[in-house]
Amino acid sequence: MTTPLIGITTSELRAPREHVNRPESEPPMRELALGLSYPDAVVRAGGVPVVIPPFPTDECIRALLRRIDGVLLAGGPDLHPSLYGQEPGEHLGPTEPALDGSEVALVRMALEQRLPLLCICRGAQALNVARGGTLVQHLDGHRQDVPGRRPTHGVRVEPDSLLARALGATALEVNSFHHQAVDALGDGLRAVAWSDDGLVEGIEAVDRPFAVGVQWHAEGLVDAAEQHALFGAFMLEAGAGASPRVNAA
Repeated sequence: MTTPLIGITTSELRAPREHVNRPESEPPMRELALGLSYPDAVVRAGGVPVVIPPFPTDECIRALLRRIDGVLLAGGPDLHPSLYGQEPGEHLGPTEPALDGSEVALVRMALEQRLPLLCICRGAQALNVARGGTLVQHLDGHRQDVPGRRPTHGVRVEPDSLLARALGATALEVNSFHHQAVDALGDGLRAVAWSDDGLVEGIEAVDRPFAVGVQWHAEGLVDAAEQHALFGAFMLEAGAGASPRVNAA
């Protein structure tokens, strides 16, 4: 198996850091942010991470997708509800519509090319929206106040699902850092995991070899065998389709 190149999306923008505004430095600017737990999880599972910024054109996205072997959709801010035909609710957090559009376009193109997709938290929501689904704009009580490496609630997984096979489990404990969730499912998607209160916690595409979304932050729980196995299954699928690359001298 060729070592797969895994693109990881970045959809979070942060304000300029004032402490870098020194006379000898360039002016502060908005920055992209990505937790190191994402690339760390990819490396631990045997892949090579490639950070993906938002792209200005579809052709940029296509050019990238020709060179990578799988896409990891990371967590981040709320998706703007205009993407799924709704008006913003009163609890909607900060959004970045231009970034949303780039990410949803990337998901659609990756699905067209049948690239393996592992979608985490916001990423699972983006997968659903990219397929024409909708989101619950606000939920109370689904954001824990302890570190992400500590699971806080249970999830049951449909035994006859790709997700269950990837995890090697049909029941597990997960973390929770979200206030939005999958509502109406997008085309070709099915719900395959639920929290104790019935909220959808996992989805997968029935018409693609590996397109899985989980509402929890699996990258923060990779010390647990089943979460590491999920990344391992993703890497196996990406590696199986990877082409050997010749190093240029």
